[in-house]
Amino acid sequence: MTFRARHLLGIEHLAPLEITTVLDLADRYVDLNRRTVKQSDVLAGMTQINMFFENSTRTQASFELAGKRLGADVMNMAVAQSSVKKGETLIDTALTLNAMHPDLLVVRHPSSGAVNLLASKVNCAVLNAGDGRHEHPTQALLDALTIRRAKGRIQRLTVAICGDIAHSRVARSNLILLGKMENRIRLIGPPTLMPAGIGEFGVEVYDDMRKGLEGADVVMMLRLQKERMDGGFIPSEREYYHRYGLDAEKLAHAKADAIVMHPGPMNRGVEIDGDLADDINRSVIQDQVEMGVAVRMACMDLLARNLRLERGRKIVGTMV
Repeated sequence: MTFRARHLLGIEHLAPLEITTVLDLADRYVDLNRRTVKQSDVLAGMTQINMFFENSTRTQASFELAGKRLGADVMNMAVAQSSVKKGETLIDTALTLNAMHPDLLVVRHPSSGAVNLLASKVNCAVLNAGDGRHEHPTQALLDALTIRRAKGRIQRLTVAICGDIAHSRVARSNLILLGKMENRIRLIGPPTLMPAGIGEFGVEVYDDMRKGLEGADVVMMLRLQKERMDGGFIPSEREYYHRYGLDAEKLAHAKADAIVMHPGPMNRGVEIDGDLADDINRSVIQDQVEMGVAVRMACMDLLARNLRLERGRKIVGTMV
């Protein structure tokens, strides 16, 4: 399998073939996860530490489950009760953890670039579980797997990403991945929620939901990230839902077989109609959750293989 990365810090540095490698292996883990016995031993003897400096439900739970199903010893670091709350720097925390010789470090942090900094200070493989507005690579990979399984391919599709683009690391990672895989990408939302210079990314930008959804194969909704907003970006949630919330009437402008996605958590009645979110004929939101475990298993498996090879070369080097 072609996957050369030492860490998974973002989609930007992955080649299309490496993305395909992750998705192909994740497909195999989907099959494993649907069996009665879900255990593997590919990470047996390895230690995984999860460090979440931001709240998380889906991502943290799926990383923990993925590690345990692969046979790793998994530790969830309680950041709220850690020395970080006493003023310890991120680098000192990294050096402390590094002295414990973990093999895989899963990190979510509110500051963009924090995970990259941490990766430069440790000897283990680091996986970015979301850093500020920067990236959320495993979310983009699980979205890609969900799309590929629903549509039979991950190339040459028209994908509409709708909502709070400006504050979304999910949108950024998906933009990069979908662009690498030669898809047509449309961004839909109010101008106040579009990043500056977004037109330079080779995407189509719409502030009219119905026009933007015309002929779309995939409709990906995003949450309003109020925790990252420092001003009045929308008049009101009611007005936002009227103009940009996905309902059956707006979805009718997309292709008849278009799928509906959402990374969660959902604000029903704000960015998406609750009935549509639960429509098993259109919504693949629960499929995304299932694919998340398989994709994270695949990523940790591939990084662990590279880590073992690197350590093996160092041992050989010391013997020469």
